[in-house]
This record gives sequence, structure tokens and C-alpha cells, in this order.
Amino acid sequence: MTVSKMISKTAYSQYEKQLLKEVREGGAIPNHLAIIMDGNRRYAHEMMEADVNVGHEKGELKLEELLGWCFGLGIKYVTVYAFSTENFSRPTGEVDYLMNLCEASLYKVADMEKTHREGMRVRVMGNRETLPPDLLEAIDYAEQKTKDYSNFNFTIALAYGSRQEIIMAVKDIAVKVRDGKMSVDDIDEKTFSDHLYTSDLPDPDLILRTSGEVRISNFLLWQIAYSELYFTDVYWPGFRYIDLLRAIRSYQSRIRRYGE
Repeated sequence: MTVSKMISKTAYSQYEKQLLKEVREGGAIPNHLAIIMDGNRRYAHEMMEADVNVGHEKGELKLEELLGWCFGLGIKYVTVYAFSTENFSRPTGEVDYLMNLCEASLYKVADMEKTHREGMRVRVMGNRETLPPDLLEAIDYAEQKTKDYSNFNFTIALAYGSRQEIIMAVKDIAVKVRDGKMSVDDIDEKTFSDHLYTSDLPDPDLILRTSGEVRISNFLLWQIAYSELYFTDVYWPGFRYIDLLRAIRSYQSRIRRYGE
């Protein structure tokens, strides 16, 4: 290692320690962090001059790293946007690769010693009817192996679209009203929330999106009514611990009035 790299590494380490100290002393840590993991393909092209699938591989490894960071910070709920309903329009080879990568990742996380040591529950939300059988088996495997845990909740949005989720909730409620199981007067915010994929999860405190895009992209539209939003230019595979700490520090600096 060159002298300049040693100096840079030392400076980074000191900065990370300072950031961590500020976050530890800065106030409440988000209870529920939701992440739009964007930039895998651009990272592969621009940073590695490689095939897009290499970017997806790097992104999967980064997610595993992120979970470790969240364990250490005491964040109890992490929800990630892994694959949207719109992503099915990508080239078939890329979609197939992503489905296989998700399948392997679910088996991996379900069997990791750390998953069971930390008591992490793994769940997948989205339109499962659009997913291949082998991936559905992996989802069932991960969910069943971790269903009794509650210390940490990891939710993967897969084949997910918030508008579609809302439409499905409206249809479910409409059927209950039609069948006399519910009256129109019973419909309120809680009733509607109870019919979403996230019915047993708290709403996100902080939404983080990587890659420099400043939009929500059909992710948790109902649930983020009072969430704080944070956008960073860093591509997802290049996301660092200091980037997470910066996001949390920004969250802590905001006064959450909830409309008051």
C-alpha cells in the first residue's frame, strides 16, 4: 500500500468514527429504514466497464453489508426495493439473471449464521404470481426458516409496485363491502393500511435512494406520507457506511411535526 493510500485510509477511518459519534449522540435512530437501491447498471458501466449483471452482483453483496451496519446501529426494520413491476420490461436475459440472483440470495440469507444469531425475520412483498416457481420456493424457504424471529425485520420488495398494491387493497375492501363483511363507514386509514403488504410493519421513518435520482418510483406511496426523504449521488454498489451515517445524521437534524 502506498503512503498516499495509507493516509487516505486513515483519514476515512477517522471521519467514519466522527460520523458514528455524531449519530450516536445526535438523537433517535430511524426505526424503519426503506431503501431504493438504484445504480447497479450504471456502476457496472461507468466504474467497472463491465456487464450490467456484474453490477447486480456487487449490489447484492452491498445489501448483505448494509444489513450488518443496520444491526450495529439498532435499526429494527429494513425494507429494500429490489425489483419493481416495471423492471420486467428489461431485457429477458437481465430479468432471468436477477431472478436467479434473488433466489440464491434468499437461500443464502436464510442459512446465514448471523441471521439466526440476530433473530432476523425475512419477508418478501409483491405480486408473487409474476415470479418463477424456483424463486417462489426460495421465498417460502427463507420466510419459513425465519418466521419466528422479531428482533430484526428484513423485507424485500420483489415484483412490487405501490399503485398495484393500492389497487389490490381497494379491491379487497370492495369485495368485503359487497359481501356484507364490512360497511363503508368502517373504511378509514387503519382499515386501508391493514389491507396492504405492509400491514404488520410500521411506516418508514426514512426513505433513502441512491444513484442521484430524486423520485420515489412507485415505492410505498401510501406508507411514506410522513417519512423523511434522503437522496445521494452514490450508486448502490458503491454505497458506504459513511453514506448511511450521513443519511441518518440528516434525518436526526429534521424536526418531524407530522402536520402539526
